[in-house]
Amino acid sequence: QVQLVESGGGLVQPGGSLRLSCVASGKIFSISNMDWFRQTPGNERELVATITKDGYTLYTESVKGRFTISGDYALNAVYLQMNSLKPEDTAVYYCGVRAQSQSGDLYENYWGQGTQVTVSS
Repeated sequence: QVQLVESGGGLVQPGGSLRLSCVASGKIFSISNMDWFRQTPGNERELVATITKDGYTLYTESVKGRFTISGDYALNAVYLQMNSLKPEDTAVYYCGVRAQSQSGDLYENYWGQGTQVTVSS
C-alpha cells in the first residue's frame, strides 16, 4: 500500500502565499506522475496541477502564473507553491500519485487525506 501525507495548509489573507507539501511512502516501485487536486463542498475534485517524472507540468487555467508545482521523485515528494492567493482558491487540497508497487504491476492512483486552504481577510 501507498500512503500520502500532506502538510502546509491553513488560513491566509488574499494576496498571500502558502506552500503545500506531500510525501508518499510505503510499497513504491515507481511513480509516473504526481498531482494536486482541490475540492469545495458540492463540487467535483478539480485537477490543479500535475508534474510527470520527465518534469512536464500542467496547470488549470485559473492558477497559471500564480501556482508552481515541483516534485522530487527520489524522495517521492511533491510541492505546490501558491502565490497571490484569492478567496476562490479556498478548498481542500489533495495530493495524488500514480504509482506502481512493484515491477510489472499496474499503476494505481493514491490520494492523501487532504489539507484545508482558506483564503480570507
